[in-house]
Amino acid sequence: MTQRADNRAWLLMLPAMSVLGIVGLVPLIAVFNYAFFDIFTLQSRFWVGTEWFAELVGTPDLYAALGRSVLFSALVVLVQFPLGIAIALMIPRGRLAGSLVLMLVAVPLVVPWNLIPMIWLNLLHPTYGTLAQLFDAIGFDFDYKFNAVHTYALLVTVDTWHWIGLVVILAYSGLSAIPPSYFQAARIDGASRAQVFWHIQLPKIRPVLLMALLLRVIDSLMIYVEAFGINAGGPMGATAFLSLELGEEINAFNYGPAAARSVLYFLLVLSVAWLFRVAMQRETQ
Repeated sequence: MTQRADNRAWLLMLPAMSVLGIVGLVPLIAVFNYAFFDIFTLQSRFWVGTEWFAELVGTPDLYAALGRSVLFSALVVLVQFPLGIAIALMIPRGRLAGSLVLMLVAVPLVVPWNLIPMIWLNLLHPTYGTLAQLFDAIGFDFDYKFNAVHTYALLVTVDTWHWIGLVVILAYSGLSAIPPSYFQAARIDGASRAQVFWHIQLPKIRPVLLMALLLRVIDSLMIYVEAFGINAGGPMGATAFLSLELGEEINAFNYGPAAARSVLYFLLVLSVAWLFRVAMQRETQ
């Protein structure tokens, strides 16, 4: 006789799902609604249909901002994942020292967003900034205000400092879950350290890395506080990412076009998440 599954435990999810619906779904529906109106005030709105979407899709600024955002996300991934995996490989497992290292790399994750650009701008202050004095000592003219390459380097550094802990923790958790028998067999076969990494460790942590990659790509596409606080999209719009373009629309009280941008960005992030979901499903097959 087949026993029916008891799914009553899902009822425990109702409070969390209710809160998520209120704080997530309701504002999303409102933004979708505003995207089809020309809004002067919440009480004074005029239906414009898909005008904002057509205007947005037809402007080259959208694709330029998208290109800058994709470039930043690519730089972030190329820097943070090799570095994060390398740090995770060096952390001792099953020891107090390993736990202490994980705690240290996790500290930047809990720093409030609005403090991050302030911390780094203070480090680069020409009078008392530690990094500014170091650059002066070695004769390096670091000009993040007017040099786009320096600005990108600073933003990638700031983002790496903030989020490298996530990659390290996820990679470390995946490495810790590999059974010791794999390494024993590798030692018997005389495998080198590089062979162990490429043929045992990396394939085993690939699903975890895909999850980390999804989180980092989505978050880097939405970067705003750091980019705006450090150089407000400069120099000459070189770091005017998608999120900063949206912020300018909101600050100008263009709520209709801003809502249309938000809908397009939401669909972009949703598409990225769907692609990663397909990739993760193939990994588990």
